[in-house]
Amino acid sequence: MTSPRRALIVIDVQNEYFTGGLPIEHPPVGESLPNLLRAMDAAQARGIPVIVVQHSAPAGAPVFAPGTATWELHPDVAGRPRDHYIEKSLASAFTGNDLADWLATRGIDTLAVVGYMTHNCNASTIYEGAHRGLRMEFLHDATGALPYANAAGSASAEEIHRVFSVVFHSNFAAVASTAEWIAALDAQAPLPIDNVPQSNQRAREAIA
Repeated sequence: MTSPRRALIVIDVQNEYFTGGLPIEHPPVGESLPNLLRAMDAAQARGIPVIVVQHSAPAGAPVFAPGTATWELHPDVAGRPRDHYIEKSLASAFTGNDLADWLATRGIDTLAVVGYMTHNCNASTIYEGAHRGLRMEFLHDATGALPYANAAGSASAEEIHRVFSVVFHSNFAAVASTAEWIAALDAQAPLPIDNVPQSNQRAREAIA
């Protein structure tokens, strides 16, 4: 297998998730942010393009309103070098911008995802990237989720993050730690991914 031509996409690392109305709970930002910054630094040191994404809601929205303090990128991300910047208004980082063309022009075939949230913008970007033929990677300890409760039920941040990670790894993205990803960079090797039948078979055997 040929060596991956990687890029790292840093999704919505904005103050909204730290000091605003949507605090990330799992993994806690005290763990995920340092790992995310390690990934950015590792990519920069190895010549891997870094794409920074910032979400913008309509003016006056309760979260991500442009120009507000909580809309701003986290200062540790804003202060680091980047190769491309995208402002988006929908969940997927591919929608309504030049991301797909930017990657294709540079021959990128593998896109690693860090940032927030696991189950919203990360998931949408992973699904769309996979459908576009990219090999997707998800750094589980450099991402995070928050809890939900609505008419359909409730789920903790840990449950959401864990379940989405399992689903990603079964078909859509290779799930790995930041340390494993950096080791793969140095080896110029792809990260392993599972598949639906084997993932299902293991689960059935575990409860048999």
